[in-house]
Amino acid sequence: MLACTGFAAQSADAKLAPFSFERRDPGPNDVQIDIAYCGVCHSDIHTARSEWGAANYPVVPGHEIVGTVAAVGAEVSGFKVGDTVGVGCMVDSCRTCASCKEGLEQYCENGFTGTYNDPDKKLPGKFTQGGYSKLIVVDQSFVLRVPEKLELAAVAPLLCAGITTYSPLHHWKVGPGQKVGIVGLGGLGHMGLKIAHAMGADVTLFTTSPGKADDARRLGANHVVISKDEEQMKSQARSFDFILDCVSAKHDINAYLALLKRDGTLVQVGAPSEPLPVQVFSLIFPRRHFAGSLIGGIAETQEMLDFCAKHDIVSDIEMIDIDQINEAYERVINSDVKYRFVIDMKSLAAA
Repeated sequence: MLACTGFAAQSADAKLAPFSFERRDPGPNDVQIDIAYCGVCHSDIHTARSEWGAANYPVVPGHEIVGTVAAVGAEVSGFKVGDTVGVGCMVDSCRTCASCKEGLEQYCENGFTGTYNDPDKKLPGKFTQGGYSKLIVVDQSFVLRVPEKLELAAVAPLLCAGITTYSPLHHWKVGPGQKVGIVGLGGLGHMGLKIAHAMGADVTLFTTSPGKADDARRLGANHVVISKDEEQMKSQARSFDFILDCVSAKHDINAYLALLKRDGTLVQVGAPSEPLPVQVFSLIFPRRHFAGSLIGGIAETQEMLDFCAKHDIVSDIEMIDIDQINEAYERVINSDVKYRFVIDMKSLAAA
C-alpha cells in the first residue's frame, strides 16, 4: 500500500482538514499519478456536506485531477512515466453493460465508480478517495492524455465542467447556423459559452446579472439577454435551436422552453435540489424536447480535451492553496469565483 496525504471531510458539518490514508499499489493495469492540480467542483461541496445523501466519511473530494505519471503497471500500454495525464469523475465501471460497451461509461447500467465516495472495487471495504491529495492510482482505461499545449492548471476543470457542457453540445450536433442559448454564467456556463462559440454557433447568454454582460462577450457570447427582463425574454420567443441550462438553483424552466423553435431542445446540466415543474403543453404543441446529460464517457472526454487544445480553450481559474479550501467552498456557494477554483497541490506538503 502507498502512504498518501490529503484533505478530507470527517462529517457533514466539519471543515476539510489534513488526512492520512493509503492508496493501493499499482496493479498490472494501473497508472500511479502525482497530482499537480485539482479543480473544485460544487459537487465536492454537496458530497462533503452530505447534501446528496449521506457521504462515506472520511471523504477526500476532487474529480478534476491533472498530474504526472509516476509509475505504471506491467500491462499498461498507453501511458509511461513522465506523461501529463488527467482523471475526471469516474475511475471504473462495469464495462459489460450496453452503455459501457458503447463507450458511455457515465451511463453504466450497474453504476460507474466515482473518483471519490464510492465503494472501491479494488479495495474491498474501502471507498474511493479523490484528488485533494498527493497521488492517485487509477486503471489505465480511465486515465486521459492531456494535450501539451494547454495550461495545466486551467485544464483541470475541463475534466468535469468542460465535458459536462461539451457532451450535450456535441451529442445534439451544435454548430454553424444554429442559435444556441446558455443559461447561467458560472463554472459550467462559462465553459458552455467557450465551447459553443468554438463550434461555430450563434451564442446567447441568459443571465439575471446585467454586470456579467461584458465578461460573457469576452467568453464567446454573441448576445446577452437579462432573463429578469420580460420584454427581452419575449423578444426571443420560438427562436432557439438549442439551449443548455447550467443553473443549479430553483428557476422557471418554462421561461426557457418557450424560447425554443419547433423541434428545439433544452438540455439540463445544472442540478437543482428541488424538482422543476414543466408545463407539458409547452412541449407538446411545438414538439420541443426537454432532456438531461451527465458528464461524458472516457472516449468523448478525450475528444473534448483534443477539441479544447485545437481551439485553445481552458477554464478561467483562480488558483488557491489547499489550506484555503474551506474559504473557497463558501465563495463557491456565494458565486464569488470567476469561474473555477483550482488547488495547487504543491501546497499540500506545507499544509
